[in-house]
Amino acid sequence: MSHDAAPPPPHGRGAAFFDVDNTLMRGASIYHFARGLASRDLFTTRDLLRFAWGQTVFRVTGSEQPEHINAAREAALAFVAGHDVNDLVALCEEIYDETMADRIWEGARALVQGHLDAGRPVWLVTATPVELAQIIRRRLGLTGALGTEAENIDGVYTGRLNGDLLHGPAKAVAVRALARREGWDLDSCSAYSDSSNDLPLLSLVGRPHAVNPDPDLLRHARTHGWPVHDFRRHRTTLRVAVPAAVAGAVAGAMALRAVRHRRAV
Repeated sequence: MSHDAAPPPPHGRGAAFFDVDNTLMRGASIYHFARGLASRDLFTTRDLLRFAWGQTVFRVTGSEQPEHINAAREAALAFVAGHDVNDLVALCEEIYDETMADRIWEGARALVQGHLDAGRPVWLVTATPVELAQIIRRRLGLTGALGTEAENIDGVYTGRLNGDLLHGPAKAVAVRALARREGWDLDSCSAYSDSSNDLPLLSLVGRPHAVNPDPDLLRHARTHGWPVHDFRRHRTTLRVAVPAAVAGAVAGAMALRAVRHRRAV
């Protein structure tokens, strides 16, 4: 069952919380960022291959695996160490416009807009780096964004995190604290996610929604009568084609490196 129209706002003062990866955007945002870095010779082919494998599993299975999330996090932290925060934010802006903007699900955008039109705050809550989450927030005109925070000292990344990865139960903790600070009634809040890893967040609010759900979340949503929104099209074809598409992206990045290397020589 699919409910693609934005729901009417519930009674009380609340907000709407959206996951990013495969909920608001097709695929993993950090992988698209890594591709953008690789195209600028700022990421190694080996790192991109590791991201590609995690992305392939993510797209084929429709679920997030902690080991792939951790591998992506470690690769990203290793890269940003020693780099200027403002430089990375500028790169994020470029990469979003080049490779991410057209990956926003139109159905998810409509859900977001429905809440905004009703005058309700809309926040992103995602494991993706907060700098990237803030760019998505600004581009879509949202209220705020919570994301994983990389530590920086005097504007330079250290290669460590501030706190934990914003994933799973950590999202519920962060949203509870935000709601307390803003004076929101959690029973009047909505949350949207594709992943069963976000059940702690979805169960925290009064209006949970499953978006492009993984099998476990779909079963849970059906059992509890939660609205289900599925914006994927030709899913069987997509799942078969994704590994080839990802391999093509990797091959393209490697070819680009080879061309640049020959020109440099």
